[in-house]
Amino acid sequence: MVNDPLHAIVYILFILISCAVFSRTWIEVSGSSPKDVANNLKEQNITAMGGTNKLLNYKLQKYIPTAAYFGGVCIGLLSLIADFLGAIGSGTGILLTCGIIYEFYVEITKELKQGQTLW
Repeated sequence: MVNDPLHAIVYILFILISCAVFSRTWIEVSGSSPKDVANNLKEQNITAMGGTNKLLNYKLQKYIPTAAYFGGVCIGLLSLIADFLGAIGSGTGILLTCGIIYEFYVEITKELKQGQTLW
């Protein structure tokens, strides 16, 4: 990193920007977009106190994309820190491993709550 600072800066910017863009894209694809959240809240008869559906849509449009970008940048920073500190494997690999293990945990917890056995 010290030997080639331009390469390091380009790498950092690429990781941070791509993580932010992919996280924003993911909320659109996964059904977590402001429009989808507003529709889900409307179906559950949940409204903003003292406000209208238009106000709720405005607030969701304001906060959900910002939270997605910020979350993507945080994941990118975590990955970069792991890469630069020389963690075993890459930072991205560590994030993927943690995500997979967490998904297994959630699935096992669901099955146990439903009274199913694991084997």
